[in-house]
Amino acid sequence: MSTAPAPRRLVEVSGAEALYLLEGSRTGRLVHVRNDTPVLRPAAHVLEYGHLVVRAPVPRPALPVGATVTYHVDEIRTELGTGWSVSASGRFEFVSDPDELAHYRRTLPGWTHGPHDTLLRLNPQTASGFRLTRAEA
Repeated sequence: MSTAPAPRRLVEVSGAEALYLLEGSRTGRLVHVRNDTPVLRPAAHVLEYGHLVVRAPVPRPALPVGATVTYHVDEIRTELGTGWSVSASGRFEFVSDPDELAHYRRTLPGWTHGPHDTLLRLNPQTASGFRLTRAEA
């Protein structure tokens, strides 16, 4: 006799909880628009002092200064049917201070080195997401 898997449901989280979940992770995806097409790149991040510092393999010319970007992180446990997914969006600036660059290059793993190894600081204006839970019977 087989039993059907428990139904799943999405529960929205607050912006503060979305940032809390993001803070507890280390990798995600940077989303930006290039030539009217969304581009996603793997990235490493850290949330410090309300700013999200992201290291991603994106050439600097692909990111116009002052543009809005989105950072997305999720942790889905398929076998359990649980997890979460969050996004934070806002304007960014390139990390340019030599000491900060050295610090983040030491502490955030890079995906590539050279001209496509970009560090940016995102000031999240919006943060949203959801938890995936099992519906109770």
